[in-house]
Amino acid sequence: MSVPAIILPADPLNPRRPDPHFAWEARLLRESGGEHHLVDHDALLAGRAGEAVRWVPRDSGPLWYRGWMLPSARYADFAAALTARGGNLLTSAPGYAAAHELPGWYGVFEGATPDSVWIPSDGPVAPGPEELAAAAARLGGSGPAIVKDYVKSRKHEWHEACYVAELADLAAVGRVVERFVELQGEFLAGGVVLRRFEEFERVDGGVEGTRGSAERTGNGGNAGPGAGERAVEARVWWLDGRPVLVGPHPDAPHRSVEPDLTEVRALVRALGCRFVTTDLASRADGSGWRVVEVGDGQVSELPRGIDPSGLLTSLITV
Repeated sequence: MSVPAIILPADPLNPRRPDPHFAWEARLLRESGGEHHLVDHDALLAGRAGEAVRWVPRDSGPLWYRGWMLPSARYADFAAALTARGGNLLTSAPGYAAAHELPGWYGVFEGATPDSVWIPSDGPVAPGPEELAAAAARLGGSGPAIVKDYVKSRKHEWHEACYVAELADLAAVGRVVERFVELQGEFLAGGVVLRRFEEFERVDGGVEGTRGSAERTGNGGNAGPGAGERAVEARVWWLDGRPVLVGPHPDAPHRSVEPDLTEVRALVRALGCRFVTTDLASRADGSGWRVVEVGDGQVSELPRGIDPSGLLTSLITV
């Protein structure tokens, strides 16, 4: 079998080189004996997949992507364009969507992750009051919650567009959801998600609430209201059901974490996606680790300071 190569985004200002954000991965890949190709990320987002992959050699064989997030539909176009050139993304379009979007992975991880409900949307339009009331009821109808879409939250607008103090206050739910949808605009992914707020342990001994989203490449989570320290949180990288890299979350790259992977290992295998990440946080009551987010490993952020050489080597030796 051919050795997989890794596709990286090109630098928009110098398309012969990798995007500066991924230059260190390109260097480590070369040092590991691997090969990379470049893709025009802007062209991918604009729906010009054939143009975007013009720098990928024909008949390139098996391929991974490491780059900026893509909407699932654009990833499907990307995969099809590579197939037309004789390439093969090792994460299929359905596999990408399953790991990248909450509805794709939630059914497998239900019970190990905060309870969630969602309302699909065809565009940046907030759900109506009746839809929100029904969604809040499905989540229990009371207590605090997080608003996000299938992929992202608005952590930097916590009280304005992320955190709902009381689901029973439907007017407040509506205000937060409307503001969230307004700020997401054309980048709203899939629809609106209401996610049960949970308290997690902080390194200072306090508590922090459920993050709304994984810190994937170009993406953000959120800190709990008034939280001064980040949660005790880990990011685990899985390849074919095996944990190949365990480290801190990118928001707190210098913290040492040792999550218990006993439960999540079986869930990752049940999901059946080849290359995924799980973000795990320790519950404030000491009852164990929770899955905060699942993500596609191709678009998940690596924390600075961690050595990903083993991860990259694993990708090119599958």
